[in-house]
Amino acid sequence: MKLDSRVPSGPIEQAWEKARFEMKLVNPANKRKFNVIVVGSGLAGGSAAASLGELGYNVKCFCFQDSPRRAHSIAAQGGINAAKNYQNDGDSIYRLFYDTVKGGDFRAREHNVYRLAQISVNIIDQCVAQGVPFAREYGGLLANRSFGGAQVSRTFYARGQTGQQLLLGAYQALEAQVDAGRVEMLPRTEMLDLVVVNGHARGIVTRNLITGKIETHVADAVILATGGYGNVFYLSTNAKGSNCTAIWRAHKRGAAFANPCFTQIHPTCIPVSGDYQSKLTLMSESLRNDGRIWVPKQPRRRGQDEDKRQPSQIPEAERDYYLERRYPSFGNLVPRDVASRAAKQVCDEGRGVGETGLGVYLDFADAIKRLGAHTIGERYGNLFEMYERITGEDPYKTPMRIYPAIHYTMGGLWVDYQLMSTIPGLFVLGEANFSDHGANRLGASALMQGLSDGYFVIPYTLGNYLASNKLEKLDASAPEFTAVVSDVEDRIKRLLSIKGNRTVASFHRELGKIIWDYCGMSRNAEGLRTAIGKVRDLREEFWRNVNIPGSEGDLNQQLEGAGRVADFFELGELMCLDALERNESCGGHFREEFQTEDGEALRDDEHYQYVSAWEYAGPDAAPVLNKEPLEFEYVHPAQRSYK
Repeated sequence: MKLDSRVPSGPIEQAWEKARFEMKLVNPANKRKFNVIVVGSGLAGGSAAASLGELGYNVKCFCFQDSPRRAHSIAAQGGINAAKNYQNDGDSIYRLFYDTVKGGDFRAREHNVYRLAQISVNIIDQCVAQGVPFAREYGGLLANRSFGGAQVSRTFYARGQTGQQLLLGAYQALEAQVDAGRVEMLPRTEMLDLVVVNGHARGIVTRNLITGKIETHVADAVILATGGYGNVFYLSTNAKGSNCTAIWRAHKRGAAFANPCFTQIHPTCIPVSGDYQSKLTLMSESLRNDGRIWVPKQPRRRGQDEDKRQPSQIPEAERDYYLERRYPSFGNLVPRDVASRAAKQVCDEGRGVGETGLGVYLDFADAIKRLGAHTIGERYGNLFEMYERITGEDPYKTPMRIYPAIHYTMGGLWVDYQLMSTIPGLFVLGEANFSDHGANRLGASALMQGLSDGYFVIPYTLGNYLASNKLEKLDASAPEFTAVVSDVEDRIKRLLSIKGNRTVASFHRELGKIIWDYCGMSRNAEGLRTAIGKVRDLREEFWRNVNIPGSEGDLNQQLEGAGRVADFFELGELMCLDALERNESCGGHFREEFQTEDGEALRDDEHYQYVSAWEYAGPDAAPVLNKEPLEFEYVHPAQRSYK
């Protein structure tokens, strides 16, 4: 497999402008002749479908929800980064670029990251024009706040509802194109496979989730914007419906899967409270602006002598503000991977709080004393309300309890500079690709990437592909389409025929625990080998003992779930293989064998400064590892330090 990143030559500051000029164009009259499929309607997919419809392409946009407004982008809380430097505190496009490359522990492609930083300033203007109600200063200017991994304030926000407000902006643009007849919206429809004809992506096979009908859709190009695969862990901050099926089925048709072991643990989530939970709740990273994180200095559990004091009863002298102590330059605003591992460490020492001991305090007492409860309420009120509804505790009066949880996946389908996968004509946007964040994503950068890809990158790169390739006319009767339909139908029939004794959810929960225990916040070679064996054994049991009630010809959520969990089994194994192969620690990938004396990640740039791009080799063959070397001309790799 050839990995050509198609990075432009010349100074990085001019690369995107040069690339756009060199791209071939489709004239407005000819755009109406092309059909484009967009799978996913969140920030990346919704903005792409709206932009392409506005340009004149015929677009079909698919989502498995009942409305694009229910895309998981709605759950993003804290904000969106942009290098506007409104605060006049030293920010710039180059500094955002630098912070992002460093935050990803030097495992991202420089040119993609620089383009993201450049485009960030346009995103804010676009969203303001759409009416997104960003917070504003007293004089009316847009407000900013700080986020982890940066020493400047560059995060634009709408209280704790930023994702929802940005999604509504994209949704309005999308619906305008639906009304104009240039975009056809197909909700409650799930992509089950990709159709490749003569080496090019030419369509998809879907299942109508209401009627069960299998349908084919032909196009000149396919865009996947289906989010991340964090639900492989079962418990995550992702919506329950979030899954890997679209990108995994594309992977099995020839799209390389890059860096699958790079998954992000978010440090600011409500701790697990019981086995009955099906997902976890995120508390925005923005809370770390004003909240101070601490645990007792002494272990709370010493044999039978458990310290049951309330946090207000623990004096300052007995508190350890461990992030401020260990990282004085960044304090509570260290990147997510650093904060998460630090929380795990103090809990492993027996200093965790709450009934399970898996929690740390996020305390707003000092901020409320300094700024007043009203100001804190204006900044975080809906987050405080959400926390109180879930826990029954008032965070204005007692510290929040938080603990790390799976949140985002930096890995995804490999794409080049033009966001095209190793299958020509298959483009991948947002969290579904691997391109911008390296081994760790900085907070407030996911919304930035999704909108950058959808509004400002794909309109150029898609046109270049269509203008550069003469594609034959096809319809759904082509043998390649009928063959894929047959594969999809056979898979569904096989699942329904098993008639075993275990539910889909029980398999998913067990799989998730294996991946979390052995490929979660920390990994080691022995554990990863154990995980691979356990996943294979559990997958074998799944295919002989899962029970799926109902039929294929109607609404059947158990059948939907079974197909998604079957894909999670295969992806979970690849994640462990990737983590086992990468004998270093970087970002969210923390191998216990590779750490500095003070417990920080220890990279091996000599041997592992590359993107792992895995190639599917068949159901009974080991995947093939391809490597894209990473070169750093502008930000030179160094031991990451936030002290």
